Amino acid sequence: MTTTKHLLTSVEMARFVANGFHRLDAIVPAELNERAIPEFDAGQQPGVEYGTPLRQAFAEGSISRALLDIPAVAGALQSLIGSDPTVDHHHVHVREPREGEAQPLHGDAIIDTRTDAFDVQLMYYPQEVTADMGGTLSVPGSHLRRTNESDTGRYQNLRGQTRLTCPPGTVVLLHHGIWHGGRRNDSDIRRYMYKIRFNPTVPQVRTWNVDDLDDPGVSEALSVYHPWCEHATARLEIHNRIKMWRALTNDTSFDIDYWATRVANRPGRV
Repeated sequence: MTTTKHLLTSVEMARFVANGFHRLDAIVPAELNERAIPEFDAGQQPGVEYGTPLRQAFAEGSISRALLDIPAVAGALQSLIGSDPTVDHHHVHVREPREGEAQPLHGDAIIDTRTDAFDVQLMYYPQEVTADMGGTLSVPGSHLRRTNESDTGRYQNLRGQTRLTCPPGTVVLLHHGIWHGGRRNDSDIRRYMYKIRFNPTVPQVRTWNVDDLDDPGVSEALSVYHPWCEHATARLEIHNRIKMWRALTNDTSFDIDYWATRVANRPGRV
């Protein structure tokens, strides 16, 4: 995969840590989008065993390989998960026209307490997704709130949630824990989303372009408040981001407003 000059910046990585996603609108060329849906309908996505190295998972000339070889996609994936990831699984999700059902809000994992590693999920939309086609609903910033799969399924709407609409060829890279669900398709058009989940095999430490690591925009991005959190709980989410950023940068001194330093203080006894 070609990543030169397409790695994420530190500010972009900080936004991912705060929001749980990185979005690339219309990044996939039109000719690949035109290939995708007929191939998805024909079932031409061969199975991949759990844990297959990415370099072995998809054949030359396949939709998947072409998608992952797009420089901006390859660079973003390298930035988020590091080199030589494995493929957890992949699947084409289809929402039929006027099907009348939606997925419950969920995270794609059991309770996951890792603070120093995370999986990345790629979602590819080969066609335009309009509001009446449903789109993927997600709750920005929810990925560090630990839940067990569909514990959140009883929630119908949360402040600040987004329901994806996008141009064809859009790719979204998600932290595996973000709360999301496929919405009901009220249009007359079949809606497609192709998902690939990746597992890291190397420490996810400074895997992006760190030239701007000291940019004030990093702390600014990590300090954002999301509408679904009340003020006090939002501070806990920021604390979770501080811990994640420390792990990603291998910098145990990083802090925002002294919050992590204060609660970690353990004075020695004389």
